[in-house]
Order: sequence, then C-alpha cells, then structure tokens
Amino acid sequence: MPGRLSARFRNSDTLTDRPDFALVGVLKVPELQTSPARAILRRVSYAIAALALAVVVVYIDRDGYKDAQDNPLSLLDCIYYATVSLSTTGYGDVTPITPEARLINVLVITPLRIFFLIVLVGTTLSALTESSRQAFKIQRWRHRVRNHTVVVGFGTKGRTAIDAMLGDGISPSDIVVVDTDSNVLETAASLGLVTVHGSATKSDVLRLAGVQNAASIIVAANRDDTAVLVTLTAREIAPNAKIAAAIRETDNAHLLRQSGADSVVVSSDTAGRLLGIARTTPSVVEMIEDLLTPEAGFAIAEREVEPEEVGGSPRHLADIVLGVVRDGRLLRVGSPEVDAVEADDLLLYIRRVGN
Repeated sequence: MPGRLSARFRNSDTLTDRPDFALVGVLKVPELQTSPARAILRRVSYAIAALALAVVVVYIDRDGYKDAQDNPLSLLDCIYYATVSLSTTGYGDVTPITPEARLINVLVITPLRIFFLIVLVGTTLSALTESSRQAFKIQRWRHRVRNHTVVVGFGTKGRTAIDAMLGDGISPSDIVVVDTDSNVLETAASLGLVTVHGSATKSDVLRLAGVQNAASIIVAANRDDTAVLVTLTAREIAPNAKIAAAIRETDNAHLLRQSGADSVVVSSDTAGRLLGIARTTPSVVEMIEDLLTPEAGFAIAEREVEPEEVGGSPRHLADIVLGVVRDGRLLRVGSPEVDAVEADDLLLYIRRVGN
C-alpha cells in the first residue's frame, strides 16, 4: 500500500498527466498583442451591438410594454428601457418622463455608468479570466500541434537558430522553446513563440513540448553533457524526428551521434576555422556569413529535382549546385556518383534572397 500511494504522488508530478489548467505558467501559448485603446474599442463595440439587439427585441414587442403614464412605447422609449436594463440600473422610483430627459440619460448618464463599471470591474474580470483563457489555449494547442520545431535552450545559439528559421519563413507558432530560465522565456514569448518552462533532460517536459509529434529538434544547450542527455531522451521519444545538436568540444561529437543526433555542430571548431580564415581572407568569412543568413543576399537552400533536370549533370543546371542528397547521403558535386541527377535526389544550391 505505501508503495502504491507514493507512486500516485510521483505520477501527479508528471507534466503530461496534469490537467490543462495546471499547466498555466509551465506551458505558455502567446496571443496576439493589441493596444489598450483597441481592446477598449472592441469591448465598447460588443456592448453597442448587445444594446442594439435588445432595442430591436423590445421594439418588435413594444405592445407588451407600457410606461408609468400608460403611453405606448416609442423607439426612444425602447432605447431607454434597453439601456437601463442592460446596465442593471433599475427603474421605478425616479423615472425620466420627458423625451429630453430620457435622451440625456441615454447619451450621458449611462455611458458614465458603464465607464465606472469598466474601471471598477474590468481589471478584476481580466485577471480572473486570464488563467481560463490560457488553459483553453493550452488545450487547443496540445491537440493541434504537429510537425513543429522544438528548440532546447534560448541562449545565443538557440536565439540565432530561431532567427535563421524566422528569416527562412517559418511561422513563430511552429516553434517551441524549452528552457529553465523564466526571463529568457518571456523574451521568447514576446516573439510569438510557444514556451515550456522546465529541464529538457526530463522526458515529460519534452512530451509537453510535443516532441513526439515534432518534425525537427534543435539542441542548443550550454553544456555538452546536457546536450547528450537531451538528445538521447528526445530520440527515444521521437524516433523519426530530425535532431540537430550543438556542442563545444569535438571529442563529444561521437557521443551525440551515438545518442541519435542527425547533425552535430561543433561551435568552437567552427568559430576557430572562421577566425583562421579571417586572418588572411576576411572576404571569404563575409561570404560564408552571407550564405548562412537567409534574410538577404545569398543563402544555401534545398529543393527537389525538376522533371526536366533528371539525367542531367548538376554542374549544368541553372542554379549553382553544391551537393546532392541521395538516399540520405550528401554527395558533393564532382563525385563520380553524381554525374547525373535522379528523380528522387535533393539538390543543395545557392539561391538569391531578396533584399
């Protein structure tokens, strides 16, 4: 019995088993930001629409109403009745009886009363409904998220990777950031990214980020051992996802590949090579940076082979082709195996990006 009881408590700590409302603050789905003036205008528009509907209903059934003088209701009477009813004002002891007085009540008194209610109650209602709205958005997101990209770590490497993806046309809603720092997650959320607060070394955190349904995973952890553990955990959950991981030391590259990483980027070696090249040919480094920046200039891209290109040499195509991906292997142009492109090949080429 004690063993079962402790197991139940452990299971309650599993993020994926928690109800959606309990994930508010852990998983955050950003929403479109609007100015306060626009939000108030939208609420006022809803109030006017509700008032107009009430007026129409009262006016259609105006024969069923009477005022204190037993007079039939005019359109102004219907507007007055709908106004005091929707604003929960009440009527009876003090009642405007002239059209002028009722018009002033509609145009001046009631707007002031509504403004008072907005100031008094609006902020409280907004605070109370924020958790409910976020829980509903979390529920909807968890049911719909598919083929997205999970980025583990929002440090320098993670931010740069996300900037590259955004520059390449990927929607912010298709990117999920996992990190343990609440401050950096706030920055990520301000960019329109979905965020998950927690350690990516835990499988339930990765599952909460939808790794099991992700198309790709980018591991940009600050430590190599963390990157290895995250990659191993992610590969176990998502056997078909593409995993790209960054590490600092070359000696750890084989560990990442054994853990399931499809691509391994050694940040220290890459930076060192660029520094060595910049010593004598800085223009080469500038061109490499241009190729790695998708926003403008040139960029390295991948595309399928066009039907009319099948059988032709990759050197003679309209695009500048750098390599051919065949059966998951990268073959460089000039290799005897790629004298002619095949229908199922993918071409790595240089494309022009509009400024």
